[in-house]
Amino acid sequence: MDHIIENWRAVIAAANAAHAPLRLRGGGSKDFYGEAPQQQHTVLDTRPWQGIVDYEPSELFVTARCGTPLADIEAALSEHGQMLAFEPPHFGNATLGGCIASGLSGPRRMNSGSVRDFVLGARLLDGEGCIRTFGGQVIKNVAGFDVSRLLTGSLGTLGILLDVSLKTLPRPVQELTLQLQMNEGDAIVACNRWVAEALPLSASCWHAGVLHVRLSGAPTAIRSAQAVIGGETVEDGDAFWRELREQRHAFFLEGGELWRVSVPALTEPEQLPTSGLSEWFGAQRWLRDVGDPMVLRAHVALLGGHATLFRSAEATTTPRFQPLTPPLLALHRRLKTAFDPHGIFNPGRMYSEF
Repeated sequence: MDHIIENWRAVIAAANAAHAPLRLRGGGSKDFYGEAPQQQHTVLDTRPWQGIVDYEPSELFVTARCGTPLADIEAALSEHGQMLAFEPPHFGNATLGGCIASGLSGPRRMNSGSVRDFVLGARLLDGEGCIRTFGGQVIKNVAGFDVSRLLTGSLGTLGILLDVSLKTLPRPVQELTLQLQMNEGDAIVACNRWVAEALPLSASCWHAGVLHVRLSGAPTAIRSAQAVIGGETVEDGDAFWRELREQRHAFFLEGGELWRVSVPALTEPEQLPTSGLSEWFGAQRWLRDVGDPMVLRAHVALLGGHATLFRSAEATTTPRFQPLTPPLLALHRRLKTAFDPHGIFNPGRMYSEF
């Protein structure tokens, strides 16, 4: 496998010499996410670098190479009754590298944590062709600056993720999905009340007057929570949350621009320009027909959140991610220069400035 890294080093050296950008790409499942390439890029395919390097179920960690299919990792964990608790979306033939680079989490995020919370360590091939190692494989060995988590959500702009170590968790003993009829405001208040009462909620979804909640844990805890919450049992709850995670829910099939809005969980629906689909006990709202994007972002920022243009079928001049303040922009530039001094990795994928 070492010949793959040596080949990548040669590609990086040639790109630096020619000032030619490289597009880091695994399964291509997240091609839609982020800004479109501003110029012609040479594609560097990460899929040849694949395989599970180390997995210790008793230590609750797995280490795998960036090109490893996410489905292969999840299958290996499932054999030992474990999971990636942040429930990463696949959107197709996802790889581990794309999972970490995009930083996207699924329905369980508000209960278990985000992708970043589960990254223990990583190896990176930087813009000079040097291998950098950050973090460790288990929590007790993680020390120093938490750079491995910095790579989460960086969309390949800092380097090639070689290997990543992730914390794993046991699968819940039992899960149950309930559905209730209620408006969005009441649904958000109810979910947050149930969480405050320590009921075992692991996911929520509100859309078109119907609230779905998932309970995870011991059978006795689930029965007690069900008695408090009420509602109707959903027969195939796993399928519902899988469809939601992969954005095959009816709401996501409507077409048009799709906005992901992050706001404090108890933000009232009336404070946003439109209603759509709510997840994460109200902390994540999916919207369409938002009107002027600049007005939306300014308003969401006042609420303490941010707005991302997640999908758009049409070409647009609207920035995909919330524009950075000058101090944050300067920090991003310094990080980019430190890891990729010649600016060859996915330039413009996050922000047009670098």
